[in-house]
Parts: sequence; structure tokens; C-alpha cells
Amino acid sequence: MWIPGLVALLIASPAIAQGVGELGWLAGDWVDARGDQLTEESWMPPRGGMLLGMNRSGKAGRVGMFEFMRIATGEDGRIALHAQPRGAPTSVFPAKEIGLNAITFENVAHDYPQRIRYWRDGDLLVAEISLADGGKPVRWRFERRR
Repeated sequence: MWIPGLVALLIASPAIAQGVGELGWLAGDWVDARGDQLTEESWMPPRGGMLLGMNRSGKAGRVGMFEFMRIATGEDGRIALHAQPRGAPTSVFPAKEIGLNAITFENVAHDYPQRIRYWRDGDLLVAEISLADGGKPVRWRFERRR
């Protein structure tokens, strides 16, 4: 029977089994303020098969980094994060794992980061970038801006 094989495929491939609409927990305006260092990240709710996001960070009132992002389902049916830091060409990070209020994207061919993770921790949105093996992690703990 082909049904057990299909079920096994969906369980083994969680990034394929869910759609972008399941990522509504990312939507909102988020801020991580540490002294004079400020990082802001905003995600629009899922609509039309994608989430659109942007990030801005800086120190002492100056912007040091900005990024435009899109999470969308590709033609292959997989969810991927398309990141464009500082207006550079887009880098694509396919979803590796999707859980309840959590998602991990990974592109081992990229220099840094290779892994991008988002998850909710209560009312916080946590984001972490790292190498694929978890090395050189950088983490942000965002509070929802009201």
C-alpha cells in the first residue's frame, strides 16, 4: 500500500509536511534591547504563501545592519528562508525542521550563518544563527513591541 509510505515520508520530512500558514507565530514587531545596542525584527502575517520580514540593528542610534527576508514555499514544495542582508544578493536557507512554534533553516554551502533558528519561548521570539554544527552561535531574545 502506498499510504504507509506517504505517511512515513511526511513524518520524516517535517519541512514539507507543513505550509507557510503554520508560521503565524512569527508575525509581529519584535525588539531586543541591550544597553545602547538595539535589534528590531518585524514579520508580516502569512499571506499569499509567504511571510515578509525585515531586520535592523545598530548601536548608539546608528544602523549597523539591515536585512530583508522572505519565507515561502518553493516550487519543490519545501519552505525556505530567503535572506538579503544589506541589499546583497539573496541567500536561500531551506527549512530543515519545523516544530510547534519553532523552525530551523540550514544551508551548509553558505559561509556564515549556515543555520538559522527561530522559536517561541513564552512571549519571547528567540532567533539564533550559527554554523551547521551549532558552532559560533549568536542569539537574540526579542520581546513583542506593542
